[in-house]
Amino acid sequence: MSTADASTDGNAGDNADGTAGVPTRRIDPPYLGGERETLRAYLDYHRATLAWKCDGLGTEELRKRSMPPSTLTLLSLVRHMAEVERTWFRRVVNGEDIPLRWSAEGDFQVAYDASASTREEAFDAWQTEVAHARRIEAAAESLDVTGHQARWGQDVSLRFVMLHMIHEYARHNGHADFLREGVDGTTGA
Repeated sequence: MSTADASTDGNAGDNADGTAGVPTRRIDPPYLGGERETLRAYLDYHRATLAWKCDGLGTEELRKRSMPPSTLTLLSLVRHMAEVERTWFRRVVNGEDIPLRWSAEGDFQVAYDASASTREEAFDAWQTEVAHARRIEAAAESLDVTGHQARWGQDVSLRFVMLHMIHEYARHNGHADFLREGVDGTTGA
């Protein structure tokens, strides 16, 4: 496998064993891998992309609303993705009865308000949720393991969750491209 263009300074917790933290180093997914290996690799690739988009920025830069009139920031994306990881892997797949990280009332929009958040707080939350997600996915006997998405009233497979997470990251990484360029002019995916 090759390493894609990205920083390797490890600001987001570059751990070789993949059990904690979100590396900023992106590894290309396999061209000829099995289904689970490929899904796992694409999800980690997109996680690393978000970390890379935030690499080298402090709290104030990560809070910057760089694309008016949008109030979206890089830090709010990190918080949102912590909430998404928590919801889909811990609450849905693992059936944990836990509240959202930033809203006991179940309001997903609260995570987007990063005005009082710090880089450390947001990244610690995100890294914690990614570590839980990796553990849950690795422990599942197959991609056919199901969980219940209460908001939809539907059972969903781990396969669906992983594909949904890849979609969610890819969409938000597109936002992160523009947000980062607005913060300091840095471009590139």
